[in-house]
Amino acid sequence: MTEEEAAASATTADSEGGGPGLRERKRQRMYQAVSDAAIALFLEKGFEKVPVAEVAAAADISKPTLFRYFPAKEDLVLHRFADHVDEAARVVAGRPAGCSPLDALERHFLDGLERQDPVTGLCDNVHVLAFHRLLYGTPSLVARLYAYQERSEGALAEALGEATAGPRADDTLTARLAAGQIIAVQRILALENWRRIDAGASAGALRPGAVAASKGAFGQLRRGLAQYAGPE
Repeated sequence: MTEEEAAASATTADSEGGGPGLRERKRQRMYQAVSDAAIALFLEKGFEKVPVAEVAAAADISKPTLFRYFPAKEDLVLHRFADHVDEAARVVAGRPAGCSPLDALERHFLDGLERQDPVTGLCDNVHVLAFHRLLYGTPSLVARLYAYQERSEGALAEALGEATAGPRADDTLTARLAAGQIIAVQRILALENWRRIDAGASAGALRPGAVAASKGAFGQLRRGLAQYAGPE
């Protein structure tokens, strides 16, 4: 049995009672600790000025070990988005009976605005603002972010395909096109919220306008994606 197979076996055994096992929890803590150490250095010195070796030293691990956790330097920052990659898909899959995919996604986004979830861009916490300035101010990070968004589109497309009844239920291209539009709307809404906050506005002051913009954007999606919208 290889080391990877042993790890997987131990994780499964630890998880039999429900939730992640001990090995998986340790792995998640390692991801978080290394990512936090890297982001602190990037915020202090700039992304391009910090070599991976310095991040590894700060996290007290070897460089090869770091790359086993994070295949690319950019992933050290974008790890914070990892839990959100399949979020839209989970919202669609877990929606209540009688709720259309678009209704569920809109409600979820509006709930995020209410909570000032950083993913919606409507968050004026100083630490979140610093992180977003690092992200959007570094071209290689923005480019890598698109790879995460492509994964989100793929997961959402699969969920939409499973959610749609009727003769086009197997039309994977239709589902992929819909997912691309939905993820794009969420990205644009979040980016617009962040830009306004970065310019000095407060999250509280922006929230009514952000809610109205979100409802308008999802209204556009309904008109263009009636197959996934459900009855008015």
